[in-house]
Amino acid sequence: MLELKSVTKRYDISSVPAVLDVNLKVNKGEIFGFIGPNGAGKTTTIKMITGILQPTQGEVFIDGINMKHRPVECKQLFGYVPDNPDIYERLTGAEYLNFMADVYNVPLSDRKERIEKYTEEFGIQAALNQQIKSYSHGMRQKLVITGALIHQPKLWILDEPMVGLDPMSAKLLKDEMREHCKKGNTVFFSTHILEVAEKLCDRVAIIKYGEIAAIGTLDELKMKVSNGDSSLEEVFMKTIKGEFNEEL
Repeated sequence: MLELKSVTKRYDISSVPAVLDVNLKVNKGEIFGFIGPNGAGKTTTIKMITGILQPTQGEVFIDGINMKHRPVECKQLFGYVPDNPDIYERLTGAEYLNFMADVYNVPLSDRKERIEKYTEEFGIQAALNQQIKSYSHGMRQKLVITGALIHQPKLWILDEPMVGLDPMSAKLLKDEMREHCKKGNTVFFSTHILEVAEKLCDRVAIIKYGEIAAIGTLDELKMKVSNGDSSLEEVFMKTIKGEFNEEL
């Protein structure tokens, strides 16, 4: 569903690459976690996947379509939740969601049903006629998540989606991610909350200094650091410290 081939990003010719030669493939029906320390290149990678940034070299494919050559077709296939919900503050919540539905050509009957479903689940239905500038960070996050789901995309791309969410909303989001993949769709998300990644993800990639340091199922990664007796947190720490054994 999602494939990166030798993707590299330099912000200028003399700089150290923010992302270097990243290769990964995310399958249909999979929840894929993308984890790493601050500044490791997670958000830069996600911005290249979504077409916000152009790779210095390499290619991004979504459902077999090249983002560079057919960007509009690619962007129709995914919903994106950025790491900061900075959206049009003078719109009301309802106006924003209808704008998102218009962008993706969602029929009126479908959008009404989906807006009601998600805004009721996330507890923001009563605020839909208020301007977004009056929303808290958590309410904006819920609104952006609803907007990203409104066209029921094949691929859901989430950058630190749990930030600002209360425990109930975080639980609802995790449930939505699981349901999304049960339908044959795909979730690619970054997070600093390793317990969430450990419980949710089918596979995980750990990025370090812009490069993929480890990738695999949790069981595979555990075997490479401690013969299977460890948590994702331990795997993560040993990988970042350079104690990850690729030979095993």
